Amino acid sequence: MKRLISLALLVACVRAGARQAGGQHADPAREDQGGQKTSGGAEHGIDRVTWLKYCGVEVVASSRGWCFTYLITLSVLTFTGCGREEAKPQVRPPAEVSVVKIEPQDTPVTFEYVAQTQSSHQVEIRGRVNGLLDKRVYTEGAIVKAGQVLFLMDKKPFQAQVDDATAALARQKAALETARLNLNRVKPLVAQDALSKKLLDDATGVYESYAAAVEQAKAQLATAELNLSYCTIVSPVTGISSAAVQQDGAYISPANSQLTTVAVLSPVWVNFSISENELQNYRDQIARKLLVPPRNETYEVETILVDGSLFPYKGRITFTAPLYNAQTGTFLLRVTVDNPGGILRPNQYVRARLKGAIRPNAILVPQQAVQQGAKGHFVWVVNKESKAEYRPVVVGDWHGDDWFITEGLQAGEQVVVNGGLTLQPGAAVAAKPLAATPGSTSSGDTQGSSAPKAKPAKKSN
Repeated sequence: MKRLISLALLVACVRAGARQAGGQHADPAREDQGGQKTSGGAEHGIDRVTWLKYCGVEVVASSRGWCFTYLITLSVLTFTGCGREEAKPQVRPPAEVSVVKIEPQDTPVTFEYVAQTQSSHQVEIRGRVNGLLDKRVYTEGAIVKAGQVLFLMDKKPFQAQVDDATAALARQKAALETARLNLNRVKPLVAQDALSKKLLDDATGVYESYAAAVEQAKAQLATAELNLSYCTIVSPVTGISSAAVQQDGAYISPANSQLTTVAVLSPVWVNFSISENELQNYRDQIARKLLVPPRNETYEVETILVDGSLFPYKGRITFTAPLYNAQTGTFLLRVTVDNPGGILRPNQYVRARLKGAIRPNAILVPQQAVQQGAKGHFVWVVNKESKAEYRPVVVGDWHGDDWFITEGLQAGEQVVVNGGLTLQPGAAVAAKPLAATPGSTSSGDTQGSSAPKAKPAKKSN
């Protein structure tokens, strides 16, 4: 406020000095139009001396001197802010941050995929003859043994066929015996020229015809017996049974011949798929020496159940599809796993974890150390002068609570983990090592996935 008043007085002083220079011999006291005297130092109803004293300026009696003195004093007040000193900038203390030291090392890595179980041998139990379903013998959903009876069909029609075929066979055998005796009588008479050779040929033909008829009757009897055996339907494998499709009393024909299914539980297949992009990325990492697969790519496969528990038996990849799936663009792989306790059931969703690969000289940093800006991921590095340095990085896969860094960091550098949100390039920092927290994943941990660590699964009785 004082500065504004001082500037106004400066303008008034200049105007007054100009008037005094034009009429310096005039009487300071003059009469106005009404005949009243006014002071030469008061204008606009405000005394000039009062204004100067308000601003703290010493007044000089001379008409020229007081204006000059005021100009000097006003300049001082203007540039010094009425005697106030400028505030000195405060020096910020070094920011306290927690850091980790980069130590590259060979790190075992794993790959996890969503998978689904499948029976290694699933059999459809079907009726093989037409007839009435007499009875279901097995318990639906139970484990059945190979050869165990599952269904019984009405045997009476098929037993009658067996009996008919048996009688036909006996009849043909009797005819064959008569033909044999007749042939034996004809042969010596023909040899003595007592009978013509034509009779011998006829007897021989009749015998051979009845011999063929006997074989035909035997085949018909075997067919009838086989159809009769099909009335007793058994399981060809040991496995878990499903619900019965047909109920007792249903007529079984080729149109509705399926009765149930039996699925083998051990071994079990675990199927998972890899996308084309994932497979190409895998090959690129091997080519760039960023990943070393196991010998002959014989990965050890662990199965993780839905609750995060680890299945006690491990498996191996036994089949890879020769072609990509045209609908999904994925590549199928199959793992064979022993399942003696029957914990895994067909069509169950699990996770397949492949172990055996290694990342040589891998660099790992905690995930909270990596930030993302407009130009990508970056970290803060503490340099030798204990100042913060902005460092762009290229990130790879997750490894537990850490992140693989493929480009941007070197061995021995210190990366800020905690306290980096408020840092600026060149800011002084007070670095201290990051304190280990319970449950944190170290750089040498072999459980390389973002999923929680698995615990052993309980075996079923």
